[in-house]
Amino acid sequence: MRKIGKQEIEDMAVGAALLGTGGGGDPYIGKLMALQAIEEYGEVTLLEVDEVPDDALVVPSSMMGAPTVMLEKAPSGEEAISAFKQLEEYLGKKIFGTFPIEAGGVNSMLPFALAARLGLPVIDVDGMGRAFPELQMVTFYLDGISATPAIIADEKGNTALLSTIDNVWTERIARAATIQMGGSVMNAMYSMNGKNLKDSGITNILKLEEEIGKSIRLAKENNVNPIEKVLKTVGGFELFKGKVSDINRKTETGFARGVATFEGLYENKGETLQLRFQNEHLIAQTENRLLCVTPDLIAVLDAETGLPITTEGIRYGARCVVIGIPCHPKWRTEKGIATVGPKYFGYEVDYVPVEDLAKKGVTL
Repeated sequence: MRKIGKQEIEDMAVGAALLGTGGGGDPYIGKLMALQAIEEYGEVTLLEVDEVPDDALVVPSSMMGAPTVMLEKAPSGEEAISAFKQLEEYLGKKIFGTFPIEAGGVNSMLPFALAARLGLPVIDVDGMGRAFPELQMVTFYLDGISATPAIIADEKGNTALLSTIDNVWTERIARAATIQMGGSVMNAMYSMNGKNLKDSGITNILKLEEEIGKSIRLAKENNVNPIEKVLKTVGGFELFKGKVSDINRKTETGFARGVATFEGLYENKGETLQLRFQNEHLIAQTENRLLCVTPDLIAVLDAETGLPITTEGIRYGARCVVIGIPCHPKWRTEKGIATVGPKYFGYEVDYVPVEDLAKKGVTL
């Protein structure tokens, strides 16, 4: 175990935004919430997953909804406390610790804000190794762990307890409720014991986020190329250099959906990249080449600073580098591809690992 203070939060927030593949919420808001809670209540203990007792009750803390909504409706933090307290009351057992459900600017930071206020440890594990837009898109679902009982809570004081027949129905019902609750909610779901978490979670994700953020920070301090440092840290691939020439983005059915278009620069001059997203970036392709596709990670970085740009932060004229990162092996299984592969999202392409696309490419 170790203590997490302000500098660790600063670095993790940057790394979480990058692994969030454009989604997972505004990293600035998430960072401020975590920093404020740590300043007020003290540093948070970070546990390795092996330090969690097998019979301990653990619950991720997360937010669901469209990231664009957060620009106008920031969470207060009381929603998460309400959700956790009601889930404890329903289960009749105290929660031992919390962890992020996914890697994302807000969703990696919320557990720290909640843990500081409740005196809980945060566990270095998550359920994705990146961010995905729907509730069933977690490794826990792949391993048969139920999302319910689940509590969702909004900033007005409304809460709802869900008990569903499967995790896909949890997504459907919770998404409909989220829209009525203003487009974003806090939730407490996927309660499990320590053994489940050890067997099913993706470990050391917060450590990786911290390493990513630290590599970008040190690159700036030492006047070296931050993108090269990022690619080395994550084992990723540079896919495209370009300038944002168009952004079509709208909030509908509880998601931020859209297409970002990039005009190629340097070695990509003469090409046009289209990046399609549903909260998270899902597919990157030019007129005749597939560059990367879900479940592999697609991240947009500022060409100068190396800092990640979220889907709601993409702006016309921005000069960017788009990178691809191999996903966790759990997502490359048959059930993983069926759950989060390109055809689930309606893209008529087969999944090809990003490392294979980087070597030879796939002509469309």
